[in-house]
Amino acid sequence: MDQGIGASVRRREDLRFTTGAGRYTSDFDRPGQLFSCFVRSEYSHARIRSLDTRAARAAPGVVAVLTGADWEREKLGTLPSDWVITSRDGTPMRAAKRPPMQADRVRFVGDIVAVVLAETYAAARDAAELIVLDAEVLDCAVNPADASRPEAPRIHDDIPENLCFSWAIGNQAETAAAFAGADRVVRLSLVNTRVVANPMEPRAAVAEYDPGTGQATLITTSQNPHIARQIIAGMGIVPEHKLRVIAPDVGGGFGAKIFVYPEECVCLWAAKKLNRPVRWVAERTEAFLADSHGRDHMTDVELAVRADGTFLAMRVHTKAALGAYLSTFATVIPTFMYATLLSGQYRTPAIHAVVDAYYTNTSPVDAYRGAGRPEAIYVVERIVDAAARELGIDRAEIRRRNFIAPEQFPYQTPVAAVYDSGQYAKSLERALEMIDYAGFPARRAQSEAKGLLRGIGISCYIECCGLAPSNLVGMLGSGIGYYETATIRMTPTGKCMVLTGSHTHGQGHETTFAQIVHDWLGLAPDEIEIVHGDTASVPYGLGTYGSRSAAVGGSAIVKACEKIIEKGRKIAGYILDVPPSEIDFAQGVFRHAASERSVSLPDVAVAAFKGHVVPREQLEAGLEESAAYDPPNFTYPAGTYIAEVEIDPETGFVRLVDLAAVDDFGKVINPLIVEGQVHGGLAQGIGQALLEHCIYDPDSGQLLTASFMDYCMPRADDFPQFRIELIETPCPHNPLGVKGCGEAGTVASPPAVMNAVIDAIGCDLDMPATPARVWGAIRRKMGE
Repeated sequence: MDQGIGASVRRREDLRFTTGAGRYTSDFDRPGQLFSCFVRSEYSHARIRSLDTRAARAAPGVVAVLTGADWEREKLGTLPSDWVITSRDGTPMRAAKRPPMQADRVRFVGDIVAVVLAETYAAARDAAELIVLDAEVLDCAVNPADASRPEAPRIHDDIPENLCFSWAIGNQAETAAAFAGADRVVRLSLVNTRVVANPMEPRAAVAEYDPGTGQATLITTSQNPHIARQIIAGMGIVPEHKLRVIAPDVGGGFGAKIFVYPEECVCLWAAKKLNRPVRWVAERTEAFLADSHGRDHMTDVELAVRADGTFLAMRVHTKAALGAYLSTFATVIPTFMYATLLSGQYRTPAIHAVVDAYYTNTSPVDAYRGAGRPEAIYVVERIVDAAARELGIDRAEIRRRNFIAPEQFPYQTPVAAVYDSGQYAKSLERALEMIDYAGFPARRAQSEAKGLLRGIGISCYIECCGLAPSNLVGMLGSGIGYYETATIRMTPTGKCMVLTGSHTHGQGHETTFAQIVHDWLGLAPDEIEIVHGDTASVPYGLGTYGSRSAAVGGSAIVKACEKIIEKGRKIAGYILDVPPSEIDFAQGVFRHAASERSVSLPDVAVAAFKGHVVPREQLEAGLEESAAYDPPNFTYPAGTYIAEVEIDPETGFVRLVDLAAVDDFGKVINPLIVEGQVHGGLAQGIGQALLEHCIYDPDSGQLLTASFMDYCMPRADDFPQFRIELIETPCPHNPLGVKGCGEAGTVASPPAVMNAVIDAIGCDLDMPATPARVWGAIRRKMGE
C-alpha cells in the first residue's frame, strides 16, 4: 500500500487519542505540587483602591497569595507584542504595558489581580473567594465604535483616543481617481463579530524550579514552545538557557494557544519563589474570560465598478478591536494578515485600506483560525455579491469577469501581496456543478411552495499561508523571523528520528511528516519517529499556525532529507568502492547503475556509526543533518465554497441544506487529513455565521456569553453532509509544492453562508444569522 505523499493514510497518532493514552498538560503531576487559583477582576474598568488578602492567606491549606504589587516589587517584566506597526503618519504604535497581574488598575472582566497557591485546588479556590477587591469603578468601552468616540473613557492614561495605530495600505490617489471615473459605487457596512476559540482542552500549565541548578521547566498548552520560552525568559524570571518548555499533546489550539499568557508566567514565578511545583488548569469560564478572542471588526467598504461589472477600485476603512492589552501577535492580524488579502481572487487595479486599531475593555483580541484572512474575504465576498445585485449580474458571472487568469501568475496585487499560482475559474465551475447551481431556481420554487425561503451564496476565497519570509516580515515590524527547522537523525540501527521545530495540536503531523520522509528517504513509516514540542529536544522553531507546518516545516524536513542523501551517497561510495557521483538514490537504496551493486539507507546509517567503514579523515561519524527553511514568499491557497440555505420565515430558523467546497491547496500530502481539516474549518466558520457571538454588555463591560449556556456552539446536526473536492496547482517556490489547508474552511464559509441567507431574505444582515436576527430582518423588510 502506498504510504507516501498523496496517499490517504490514517493518522497514526489517533490510536493513543482514541484509547485515552494521550498525555496532555493536565496529565502531568509533580511531587509536592501546589494548586493555583487566579483572582480575576469582576469589573471591566476600575482603579484598585486596595486588595485585602488577609483572610485568604489564613485559610486552610493556603501556602501563599501573590499579587500584582509583589510582581512590581521584584521589577519583573511585562508581556510584549511581537509586531510593531507604524501608523500612516510615520509614528510607531502605542503599546500598552501588561504585567501579568495588575496592581493599580484593571481593564477587563477577567484581568488578574492575585493568585492563591494551596495544597489542593479546592482550598485555593475557596481562599480566592475571600480576597476583597476595593475599586473605583470607571466607565468602559467594549467595542471599537465606542472606544473611538471623543467622550470615551481613556483605557490607558498614556494612550489618547484609545488608538493603538492608524495604518494604511495601497495607493489612495489612484483609488480616488478610479472612484471618480466609476459608473457605480457599491457600499456596505459590515461587522465581523467577536468569537471565542473554545478548544476542547483548556489552557493549562505545570511549572517547577530546581534551585540547585537554576533550571526551570514549564509544561504548557502551547502551539510554539520555543517562542514561549523566549518571551517568558525576557520577563526576567529565569534566563532562556535555564528554561525548558514542553508542549505535550495539545487538545486543539485554533490560534488561541500561540500566545504567551499571564498565567504561565505567574506559575513559573511562583514555582521559583516557593520552591515547589505549581499547577494550573483553566476552568471553562476562565477560558471564555481570559483566552484571546478573535475577529471583532467594524468595516465600511466601497467598490467602484463599470456598468459591465468590471472592478475598478476598492476603498476600505476598518475599526479593529485589540482588547485591553496587546496580545503577542495582535497587531499584525488586522493589518498585514488582513488588508493584504483585500484583492481577493480579482483584478482590482486600485485598493486603499485604512485600519484604526483601538483598545477596548475586553479580553485581548489576537489570531483565531484564519487570523485576518476570514475578515478580509468576508469584506470582499460580501461587497462582490452586493455589486452583482445592484448591477443585475449573476453572482457567478461577475466573479468570472474579474478573476485573475492562470497565465497572470505570479500576480502583484495593489496591496503588497504577490500571489503564487491558481486556477480560480476552475474551482468556481466545479463548485457550481457540485451544488447544481443551474437547478437552484427550481429548488427555490419548491421551498416557496412549502412557505419557506431559499437562498444560495458564493464565496471565492484566497488566503496567505506559510508564514513567512523572514526578511519581509522583519521589514514589516516583526520581532522574529518565520523560518522553520528540522533535524533528521539516523540511528545506529538504521531507524530515523525527525526533530521538528513545528508543533501539532490536531493536524496529524506525526503522519504527514512521516509520509514526506517516506517519499524522500524510502523508509517505512513505522521506522520514522516524529519528535516535537520540547525545547530541550528539538531545534529552535517557530511552531504551528497560519497553515505553515507543511509549507515551511515540511520543506525544512525535505532540506534535511536531501542533506542525509548527500552524505549517505558519500558513505555508499566507500561501501561500494565507486565514486559518489556515479551513485543514484531512489526508494531508500543507493545504487551504482554500471555495476548493479546497491546498499540501503539503513545499512549506510549502520556503517556511518562504525569506526572502520568510512575513513574518519574524510567523513565524521554518524548520519544526522539539520536544515532551516526560510520561504521566499507566502503561499496562497484558494477555492470556491457555495452554501445553500432554507429559512422558515415564521421562526427565522436557518437550515444549511447543502455546501460544496472546492479547494486548491497545491500538492496534497494526505487527502484524508486534508478533508478533516476542511471539515473542522467549516464547522468553525459556519458556527460564526449562524450561531457564535461573544457579547459584552456595553454599559458594565460584563461578558454575557461566558459559558456554553450562553455562547452557542454548532453541533453535528447543524451541518449537512459536506461535499469536498480538491484541485492541485502546485506552489512554485517550495520543494513540496504545498500551500496549506488548515484555515480554508474558516476563511471561506462565513461569506458563503451569509450571502445565502441574504439571498433568501432579500436584505442585508450581520453575523450571526440567529433565528431572532433573521426573523427581525424579515419583519422589518415586511414593514411590520
